[in-house]
Amino acid sequence: MTSQIFAISGVLVGERARTLDLISYAVALAGVADRPTRFCFIPTAEGDHPGAVDWFKGAYGNDPAVEASVLTLFTKPNVPDVRSFLLNQEVLWVGGGSVVNLMAVWRAHGLPEILEECWRNGVVMAGQSAGSLCWHVGGPTDSFGDGLDAYGNCLGWLPWSNGVHDDLADQPRRTTYRQLVASGALPGGYATEDGVGLHYIDGELKEAVAVLPDKHAWQVEPDGVGGFRETAIVPRLL
Repeated sequence: MTSQIFAISGVLVGERARTLDLISYAVALAGVADRPTRFCFIPTAEGDHPGAVDWFKGAYGNDPAVEASVLTLFTKPNVPDVRSFLLNQEVLWVGGGSVVNLMAVWRAHGLPEILEECWRNGVVMAGQSAGSLCWHVGGPTDSFGDGLDAYGNCLGWLPWSNGVHDDLADQPRRTTYRQLVASGALPGGYATEDGVGLHYIDGELKEAVAVLPDKHAWQVEPDGVGGFRETAIVPRLL
């Protein structure tokens, strides 16, 4: 059984609707051709905010290509059996928000074990921002305050760190991520600029893809002498 993860930085500035193209690509990874793909949105990182749920329903509720559903955990799960519900899906999309709160709530509800079972059974695991970090060891986050801190208590199915929104002008994410890798606060890993996604198959990076031109992913590793080295990954433009 092939295990897939698609981890992206959504487009936060400019053509924000292009994030939908990356979500559609995640749906296509399930390879369902003869019927709608069972597709579930998990907005835990936003505290199951009604606005996030409404956004998803507006975007996909009437899409004939998907059988859309939402898993919410506040104030209690909205389905009677979370495990069977998620195992019946073909693509899970985890929204952005606070990765620290995401992991705390997931652990309280036993989601890490359930999600790993889904992943190993071929469900495509995907998401943006916090929904990208969560599959990795961790990465820089502003979950604790206005600054950026290292957080390394994510699921860790992928044994690397992850930097998202690597080209965001409002925060020094690019610089901070590389400093954290150089210092050993985070292991080496991969960063994505907005509009770029990382496609992993069976725990290995297959390729990077993008919906915007002139964007990159980056492999960032410690150089062994207190610094870092980075290698640009040119994504395939969708």
